[in-house]
Amino acid sequence: MRCEERFSKIYKRDPESHTFCPYRVCPIGAHVDHNLGKITGFAIDQGITFAYGPKKNGIVEVTSLQFPKRAQWHVLNSPLPERDWADYLRGATRSLGAKYNLNVGLCGVFDGSLPIGGLSSSAAVTISFLTALARVNGLELTRQEVVDFAYDAEKNYVGVNVGKLDQSCETLSRKNAMLYLDTLDGSYEILPAHPQAKPFRFAIFFSGLEHCLVGSKYNKRVDELRAGVYALQAFAGLPYGKFDDAFARAVSLEIFWKFRDKLPTPWRKRCDHWYSEQDRVVRGAEAWRRGDVEEYGKLSFESGMSSIVNWESGAPEQIKLYEIMRETDGIYGGRFAGAGFKGCCLALVDPDKADDVLQKVTAAYLKEYPLLKDKYACCLCDTADGIEL
Repeated sequence: MRCEERFSKIYKRDPESHTFCPYRVCPIGAHVDHNLGKITGFAIDQGITFAYGPKKNGIVEVTSLQFPKRAQWHVLNSPLPERDWADYLRGATRSLGAKYNLNVGLCGVFDGSLPIGGLSSSAAVTISFLTALARVNGLELTRQEVVDFAYDAEKNYVGVNVGKLDQSCETLSRKNAMLYLDTLDGSYEILPAHPQAKPFRFAIFFSGLEHCLVGSKYNKRVDELRAGVYALQAFAGLPYGKFDDAFARAVSLEIFWKFRDKLPTPWRKRCDHWYSEQDRVVRGAEAWRRGDVEEYGKLSFESGMSSIVNWESGAPEQIKLYEIMRETDGIYGGRFAGAGFKGCCLALVDPDKADDVLQKVTAAYLKEYPLLKDKYACCLCDTADGIEL
């Protein structure tokens, strides 16, 4: 592995161990987890590898093959965010140290197997680091603890208004199965692929545009949804408190439809997406139980359209990729991968037509955006288990 080679070059010794955390895809359930919605998702067989060794002096020293800056801090300190790639790990150190005594640091090198953008590499980096830091300190974390610590780092330290979709998919998922998660209470089901279901693979199409949630419109969209929910509670005479405690899950669909037309257009559209996406998630899970991959894919395409029209996410290049996917034979369905602010698109594809799908989508996309040829990429992936603890 490249990260092991870099580790040996930097530290003149072999790493003691390594962790691998998969990326995730969420074909249905976009932009709902931060308001306690239900989601469907999968871990895939590409991800983040972290080669590391302990440092008895408590120093954390980390390097990434994707970013130039080496970062360093002590496990007993709580450094302020530096607005770089390692903030997720500083936050994870703080979260873990708030519950457990940390004395041992580590040094290590990260490597991602795919370009950054929409597959939740930030959560994968955080989770792989968390499990490594726990190991060198003799801690055995539960899967729920891993989810909670990684979530706390991204939301409360880095400052992105995420839910627990990413962390849950990368921790709880199982190969050849779908994760059906209710973020209201953390309950979930692992739904194996139906024995009579059509086979599928995931195709990932990287637009060539770099992806970052910090500083994007992501937080603004979440706030607009929450503002709509806050207003709905007031219109309905429901008790409400702090703005950040307003969640769409607490307001019924009936109340939404009763007062929907009173909402300002941006707030209404965000709510339109949230409530319709919840319906798609439930119908998608039932389609998956029946083995109806084509129906599940159709709902994923609908999710993508709602993300464009109602959530108003997606750069023009991503939207073009989505449109090309809809016109390509062999694709059951798909949408933006992740938040949809630059990054990539995902598609569920017929394995027998997968190579042809990659060629056709690539040709059509680069015809529209030839200047992105050196940055565009595509690949095929399969389902995978969540991180091994």
